[in-house]
Amino acid sequence: MPSVAPDLDRLPADRREIVAARMRRWLPTLAEGVREVYGEDTEGVVQRLLDLAVEANAERSDELHRLDLDRTLRPDWLQDPSMIGYACYTDRFAGTLTGLGERIDHLEALGVRYLHLMPLLQPRDGDNDGGYAVADYTEVRSDLGTMDDLEALAGDLRSRGISLVVDLVLNHVAREHAWARAARAGDQRYRDYFHLYPDREMPDAYEATLPEVFPDFAPGSFTWDEEADAWVWTTFNSFQWDLRWSNPEVLLEMARVVLDLANRGVEVLRLDAIAFIWKRLGTTSQGEPEVHLLTEILRALARIACPALAFKAEAIVAPEELVAYLGRGRHRGKISDLAYHNSLMVQAWSLLATGDVRLTAHALAQLPPKPASATWVSYLRGHDDVGWAISDADAAAVGLSGGLHRSFLADWYTGAFPGSDGRGLTFQENPATNDRRTSGNAAALVGLQAAEGSGAPVSDPAVARACDRLRLAHALVVGWGGVPVIWSGDELGQPDDPTWADEPGHADDNRWAGRPRLDWERAADRDDPGTVAGRVFTDLQRLTSTRARLAPMHGSVETLVEPVDDPGVLVLSRHHHLGTLVQLYNVTDGWRPWPGHRARALGVEGSIDELTGEPLPWGGDDQVWLPPHAALWLLGPASG
Repeated sequence: MPSVAPDLDRLPADRREIVAARMRRWLPTLAEGVREVYGEDTEGVVQRLLDLAVEANAERSDELHRLDLDRTLRPDWLQDPSMIGYACYTDRFAGTLTGLGERIDHLEALGVRYLHLMPLLQPRDGDNDGGYAVADYTEVRSDLGTMDDLEALAGDLRSRGISLVVDLVLNHVAREHAWARAARAGDQRYRDYFHLYPDREMPDAYEATLPEVFPDFAPGSFTWDEEADAWVWTTFNSFQWDLRWSNPEVLLEMARVVLDLANRGVEVLRLDAIAFIWKRLGTTSQGEPEVHLLTEILRALARIACPALAFKAEAIVAPEELVAYLGRGRHRGKISDLAYHNSLMVQAWSLLATGDVRLTAHALAQLPPKPASATWVSYLRGHDDVGWAISDADAAAVGLSGGLHRSFLADWYTGAFPGSDGRGLTFQENPATNDRRTSGNAAALVGLQAAEGSGAPVSDPAVARACDRLRLAHALVVGWGGVPVIWSGDELGQPDDPTWADEPGHADDNRWAGRPRLDWERAADRDDPGTVAGRVFTDLQRLTSTRARLAPMHGSVETLVEPVDDPGVLVLSRHHHLGTLVQLYNVTDGWRPWPGHRARALGVEGSIDELTGEPLPWGGDDQVWLPPHAALWLLGPASG
């Protein structure tokens, strides 16, 4: 234990004892992380971090202190079955932060309790990577409002049971950020905040093993900057300067940002590009051990100052690497509280395209169990493109070629494959490998955009089929567990934005096609199942409300993949001490059987479908016969 002496006297007496207890619990984790990252002589760094924690706690409002107490007493708050997420851009959802506060009823109707607002801290002018090139961590985008507006919105949401989630970009800042401006002006203190090299010797050595993130419009990982008179590490874009986290001053700067946002009422921080923050020669500089140690340090700091704050790792990595971002081994349960289940997203689209669950069942069964205290974020899509992260090993295990299957999916979801009704757009094609990513709303990918585009009603067979497929995909995501997050517009089956390229700075990035402004005229039909918007919304509403009352949907429970008896039927189970939830998904256009002995073995032979109230559809041949694109949730007795 380091010899540190934080000044607790500045805290009220009742808080002093609480913060001291938190320090006793979390100081060893914080100090060990600092020592492992920065070496033995780090008492000064630990002391400064604790001083920041005390200062932040002293400034924290009484309401947020009560929230801290509530969350300490109920640490599984993110794992509650009623925790439904929604993600949007503030301006594209409601114009401003104040305007968003006037639209909370739409979120409540969907059952939302977790609202992720896409980047809203002040970015650089012009191209800013969708807001991820932050020029000022202390201000909100001026067109959205002010930091006071953000704090007021957080309070409004909290009063209605909704937690605010905000992006925090950790890997880089905009070239226009005050730190980068000082570095360009020659201030050595701030030059040490970045990776600056006088010639190509070190950049070339690093780039020998670095993959390119945006090969089309940002090739390479370094940019020559005339003002800085140096090559600057720029993983994503030339205007995004990577921070040098090996300098503890960067850690301290970002710790201040974390604590300030928490005191504004932010309850979850999405740690953007977290995998990239530590650089090591001879590696991909992604997911290095220090990444997890630094996250652990920041999380321990938050547990001392503001324990209501949770961390979500934005790590779109190979499936076998995912669990590391939630903590494993001695770091188990000490790193992030949430991580994106990228593999589930990709596999959901894969089984819809193929009508075959064997690859999905194999791939999802390979994931090691997560810590019981941590939770997946499940999603059908996000603000980004869909990268077809099908591993060669998983594909080979079921007799497929990984490369050919990735190519098929890219063709299928852009409509290039014969018979496909996908209308996505190709993003970032790599001619050397033929790897392509795909942009688009769920409606564009699932075939609803194509079916509805001709003006066909919801009763049209093609429209109905697309709605059925979208319901199936949403059922898989909502039923997986963790926090399912719906991307704005998908709850209405909204098509891509046809004018996406007309806005300044968007023409070279077709991901904006899948980020349309929410169509509030369409949303007016959300309660009318005789419209496409109403059909999609009420389907999703039924899923979220059903999930909220099912104990086996608690996020601590693992989802298990059951044996595949029919290649068109995916069977999942979740075993809770109050019951077993069995999920059946027919991913084909035809009726498919599920053996009766499987139903009896899982104890659901007499169950009703929790989503519809209908009995299990038994045939006369001791098989359960599932209609096309059926999604059934069956509640049985507790196992064991």
